[in-house]
Amino acid sequence: MNDADRSDSRWYPQHPMVAVHPIVYKDERIVLVKRSKEPSKGKWSLPGGRIELGETIYEAAKREVLEECSIEIDIERLFDIGESIISDREGRVSYHFVLIYLLARYKAGEIKAQSDAEDIGWFTIPEIAELDMHPLLQSLLESLN
Repeated sequence: MNDADRSDSRWYPQHPMVAVHPIVYKDERIVLVKRSKEPSKGKWSLPGGRIELGETIYEAAKREVLEECSIEIDIERLFDIGESIISDREGRVSYHFVLIYLLARYKAGEIKAQSDAEDIGWFTIPEIAELDMHPLLQSLLESLN
């Protein structure tokens, strides 16, 4: 991790943070983004990010997808909850997120990689098995089949 990453408020938090990650469907495909920042830089993931103070889970999910993917979505329901905890060499927690996964449907717009997305695309569940992504996320997405 470089100094710029360490200055990011996500690293070495005082308490767990909460993020939303909608699973956005369109025509039997799911939108995925390739991350341009750590953690998971260069890996495929769901769009999403931190919930801002005063923002609802659904508002955060819609905002994050619009910021990262340039599309609008309709949220259907809560799908699952997970977590990501990373410790450094000294055993200190350097990263801790509670992850809220939502099912959502595409509403409008053309996907375009924005903000921290290096690339973007629509993928079928079988295609997801071929992508470089966190194994727990891959299992979660394959459970949709």
